[in-house]
Order: sequence, then C-alpha cells, then structure tokens
Amino acid sequence: MFGSDRFRLAVCATLLYKVNSATTARLRGRLVLNGTAEVRGSFGEAGNAAHVSLATALWLQTMTPLAAGDTVELQASFRTADGYVAADHTSFWGCKIG
Repeated sequence: MFGSDRFRLAVCATLLYKVNSATTARLRGRLVLNGTAEVRGSFGEAGNAAHVSLATALWLQTMTPLAAGDTVELQASFRTADGYVAADHTSFWGCKIG
C-alpha cells in the first residue's frame, strides 16, 4: 500500500465503508490502471439491499496485463448518496499467471 488508495498489482477488493444517509444506496467500484484507464471488466455494483459495515462486500475480479511499476487504484462510490470506503480496511489480492 502506498499510503493512499493506490495499490500495486491488484485484482480483487473487500471494502469497509460508512454511509451518511440511506443504507440502500448502491455501492459501486472499479479498478483503474496507472491513474488513467479503467481496467476492462472491473466495474461492479452491490445491490440495493441494506449494507452492513464489515459484512457487505463488493467483489471486483478481472485479468489484465501488468508491467513492473504499474499501479491499480480502487475507485468506489455510492450511486445516490455520499459515503466512505476505508483505505486501511481495503484488501487486494493478485497472482502472476505464466
């Protein structure tokens, strides 16, 4: 982790968040490569059921070629309300293929 919301060589995420209004607001997220390009197939959205902190997860799973020094950034938001995703409780996993 870089001390911000950017991580190196990431493919999946588990999120902890706080919502300031309706807990039925849809949580959405995507992965962005090197701060500019959305990683193809990485956009996801959690349904409109009530979210529960430490229990609701947004699974983003995709494959993309990466080079040494590449960064993958999680961008998450709520569709109709403001909210927060805790960077220190966000987890990424990755693996090398080939």
